[in-house]
Amino acid sequence: ADTADRCRTRVDHWTFNGWSWRARHRPDPERYASISAFAPIVSPTRCPWGDKALSRYLGEDRSTWSAYDASLLVEAAPHPHEILIDQGSADGFLEEQLKPEIFERACAASGQALNLRMQDGYDHSYFFIASFMGDHVAHAAKALAVRRLPQ
Repeated sequence: ADTADRCRTRVDHWTFNGWSWRARHRPDPERYASISAFAPIVSPTRCPWGDKALSRYLGEDRSTWSAYDASLLVEAAPHPHEILIDQGSADGFLEEQLKPEIFERACAASGQALNLRMQDGYDHSYFFIASFMGDHVAHAAKALAVRRLPQ
């Protein structure tokens, strides 16, 4: 039997890529109270890692790739809840691969609530994640508390 509380579900995206954002929240955005990420690839259609991965997974037809690009998806249909992203300012992948400014512009265009926090001096390490994990847990807990059903 399915015993999950469907009114208090969260997505905590604690990986280094943003592609599953689409698969997890897009099918039913009201179901997910919280989305957060650390250094995500927010626009795989516009970076070398995305070109490499999406061409191998989906083929060379770039028209199919947009369904896996969080920036394009949020611009077309914002999520009803604030998204938290932490990004290290000293991340070696920041400019060529991660490009959080693309997601920031997409959120602004669609009215998506976004808390993009550039963390000064942090890179793309697990130390970076460990340093801010508590904030992401608190973000999820706050969102889940707001969505609590009356007893």
